[in-house]
Amino acid sequence: MSERGDVAEPLVHGDDFEDPVIEAAEASHDEDDRLKPEYLTAVLDAVEDGDSEKARELVSPLHPADIADLLELAPSDRRADIAAALGDLVGAEVLSELNDYVRDDLIGALAPEQVAEFASELDTDDAVAIIEDLEEADQQAVLEAMEPEDRAAIESALAYPEESAGRLMQRDLVAVPEHMTVGQVIDYLRDSGDLTRDFWEIFVVDEGHRPIGTCQLSWILTCPRGVPMSDLMKREQTLIPVDMDQEEVALRFQKYALISAAVVDGSGRLVGMITVDDIVHIISQEAGEDILRLSGAGEGDINEPVLDSYRARVRWLLTNLLTALVASTIIGIFEGTIQQMVALATLMPIVAGVGGNAGSQTMAVTVRALATNQITGSNARRTILREIRVAVLNGVTVAIVLGIGVSLVFQNMALGGVIAAAMVTNIITAGLAGASVPLAFDRMNLDPAVASSIFVTMITDSMGFFAFLGLATAAGLTS
Repeated sequence: MSERGDVAEPLVHGDDFEDPVIEAAEASHDEDDRLKPEYLTAVLDAVEDGDSEKARELVSPLHPADIADLLELAPSDRRADIAAALGDLVGAEVLSELNDYVRDDLIGALAPEQVAEFASELDTDDAVAIIEDLEEADQQAVLEAMEPEDRAAIESALAYPEESAGRLMQRDLVAVPEHMTVGQVIDYLRDSGDLTRDFWEIFVVDEGHRPIGTCQLSWILTCPRGVPMSDLMKREQTLIPVDMDQEEVALRFQKYALISAAVVDGSGRLVGMITVDDIVHIISQEAGEDILRLSGAGEGDINEPVLDSYRARVRWLLTNLLTALVASTIIGIFEGTIQQMVALATLMPIVAGVGGNAGSQTMAVTVRALATNQITGSNARRTILREIRVAVLNGVTVAIVLGIGVSLVFQNMALGGVIAAAMVTNIITAGLAGASVPLAFDRMNLDPAVASSIFVTMITDSMGFFAFLGLATAAGLTS
């Protein structure tokens, strides 16, 4: 304290303060918060030299997510050695942050008892993420090595469908009856030694353990102790059915700006909660999946085994080969016209290429709208009509520019008019196909992101060639 006794002296002064965690971050990360190559090399060299102490000294200041990044960036044949050298630094939190394929490799080298110990340290949702992808025999061995209470929670979660709220939720939560007062709730929170570590709201339940309201911690901390929870709680709440798909759960969190939400079973009983930190991961995962599915690239994970990537991609390439034959057949029909005017062969890819890009734009917008529930049965037709209007404007604009350019370059007004008309036709077709193909897949309960691009490309290529060469034939263009 100062001599006046009313102002505390600062413990440290600016230039004298050194934070070892900040210094370590500056030494290991670049300006984009990525691990520096030289830092990764230093860790790898220490492990290779058998200097585990130095490796641990380099890695110990890192956050578990950064240690997970370190393992993912390391060569696959070096990861087990790094994990062994780092010892307990590669703990449960690190495993929960790892890429699925990398985690499976590391877990495969651990004894079931070690995996069970790691899983017991995590929330139920993170523990399930570690165990659910194991082979059935390995999964059973891990479960048998767990404490009965933890095993029961994991087995209950695994009974729910993959990517459902039941798999995503955590069972550790705080629920109190409505007759308790604020003071009683505070005393309960202080006295209970087995509460979940992280929570932002308390669920209020009735005698049947059905949620009837929620109460944020800030409300409890700022209210008099004698206020009943029934007067303080908010009765309006968003309840998540236990079998709801995780993508739909994420949409509800986004729509209603939720931090956490109660998960209920078929009878309405509270069985778990989902928190926003899990939803951030789901949103990123689902968005990435949709982008990769549009391209037919499978999971698109750089850690995915080569054969798995091959199997995921080759089937769509073969399908694309078949659809490309349709466009090739159309070109063959007009072979005589192309021979008479070689310029047609030069200009054909322009019509098909621009049409394909227009179709991809519309398709991307439609798939995203479907994924975010912006398109329903009530506005699907209006959405298609809107995309057609956009396509008409785009088609006319591109057609005018291209028609004038072709007329000037080839000194042929008729050719310019033909390619302009073909461009308008193909871009309008692209707009119609880009909107209707994903909607058709969705109507058939198929994922619109999976194969829409192949069929939209087939339609735009075929129509582009057919419109251009057909109009050229009808106009009697010759060299």
